[in-house]
Amino acid sequence: MADETGNFDWAAPDEEVHTFVNDLERPIGTYLYGRRLYEVMVFWEDPNAFTDAPPFIQDYARIWQAADKIVYSTTLQTPSSTRTRIARDFDPEAVRQMKATAQRDISVGGPDLAAQAIKAGLVDEYHLFVTPLLVGGGKPALPEGIRLKLELLDERRFGGGVVHLHYRA
Repeated sequence: MADETGNFDWAAPDEEVHTFVNDLERPIGTYLYGRRLYEVMVFWEDPNAFTDAPPFIQDYARIWQAADKIVYSTTLQTPSSTRTRIARDFDPEAVRQMKATAQRDISVGGPDLAAQAIKAGLVDEYHLFVTPLLVGGGKPALPEGIRLKLELLDERRFGGGVVHLHYRA
């Protein structure tokens, strides 16, 4: 997920991958974020920041701005974006209820929060992007101590060497 210094700039998507991600995220109605990932993603909140950006970047900004966000944090006092609320603790039962009544997809972002959701059995599908770079340390993308059988639903290779793998739990 990130190298030993917390950096993940090596995973910046090119236009082809970004456009694909836009289409993946278009159905998302709610993002569940850990604080650190939210603080990175809130960059997409400013509509004026993208007026000169390529269309695929502007598209992602609109997708992100249109979705609700729940940020799980014990330290963040107020959100820095609209359509955002802070939750102090991750409550798997509350997320189960949210999933049962959601009319749009829910996405979990941030490795620590995702690990909690995976361990609680809340993740139905996995979208993994393998980037052609060995980092050799840092924050793992998947939790330790879990074993899940996955069914491959789709795969796609991109021109820059990135591979997308789509699994169902």
